[in-house]
Amino acid sequence: MSVSKANGGSKSASGDAAEGLSKLLLENDLEKITSKRGLLTMLRQKGFSTKKALRTLRYEAELEKLQIELVRLQRSVQLEGRRVAILFEGRDAAGKGGTIRRFIEHMNPRTARVVALPKPTEVEQGQWYFQRYASELPNPGEIRFFDRSWYNRAVVEPVMGFCDDDQYRMFMQQVPEFEHMLYEDGVELIKFWFAISKKEQVERFDARKANPLKQWKISPVDEKAQELWDLYTKYKKRMFSRSHTTYSPWIIVKANDKKRARLESMRYVLNRLDYQGKEQSGTNLQPDPEVVRRFHRSNKQID
Repeated sequence: MSVSKANGGSKSASGDAAEGLSKLLLENDLEKITSKRGLLTMLRQKGFSTKKALRTLRYEAELEKLQIELVRLQRSVQLEGRRVAILFEGRDAAGKGGTIRRFIEHMNPRTARVVALPKPTEVEQGQWYFQRYASELPNPGEIRFFDRSWYNRAVVEPVMGFCDDDQYRMFMQQVPEFEHMLYEDGVELIKFWFAISKKEQVERFDARKANPLKQWKISPVDEKAQELWDLYTKYKKRMFSRSHTTYSPWIIVKANDKKRARLESMRYVLNRLDYQGKEQSGTNLQPDPEVVRRFHRSNKQID
């Protein structure tokens, strides 16, 4: 036998042995995870945090149950010709986009859509401020998720100098009237504010900068978020005081824990809106008041 053939045979035998070993390990792993104790043992042996792994498994299981209910909700909205608009507001890196993605992951894209408007064009700048947002409101049978909304003018624009004082005052005067018209016309409106601490925000910014797949999320506005934290707080408080109403309340979501924020905001929507099959839900639809609650001046805010 030539040297080359010998080497080739050796490599082949080695490959077969490695393949057999990997199959054996896989079979052994599968045997171990037939029990909770076996799963924990395997995770420890492989260097995983068992606490984190179990938390993730519980999260994924609960997320699936809530997403099933969201599909049922969407079906009812579609059949009954209802119009639902859900606004996601909050500081930069508060987890709004990630939460929206989990909301719509299994929804029919024909009747569930995300609205994330870019900077207004020159023509739009000359229009009534609410005009371009009004054109994005849901049609009968639709749910629209606003990844930021007309409330840009309440916080981001005055903080960053993107609007003047007169434009800001006009918005603050008109926004309760605008939302009252939506309420009277039958639009079901939910307004979320995702709240994170200053420390959590900077940690998320640092994580984005370190991750090449998330660097696109960093914008000039984000870069100034920490520097202008207190000014954001000032305008946020004004926004709540002027636009929190009985017919259109602000719902505060404590979002330092992203996964809990996602689950509890889903629970709030499912609990708030009626839909066929709700009484047969396979999971708890009552949101945790420690995570989600209506705005009140006396409540302590983490942001």
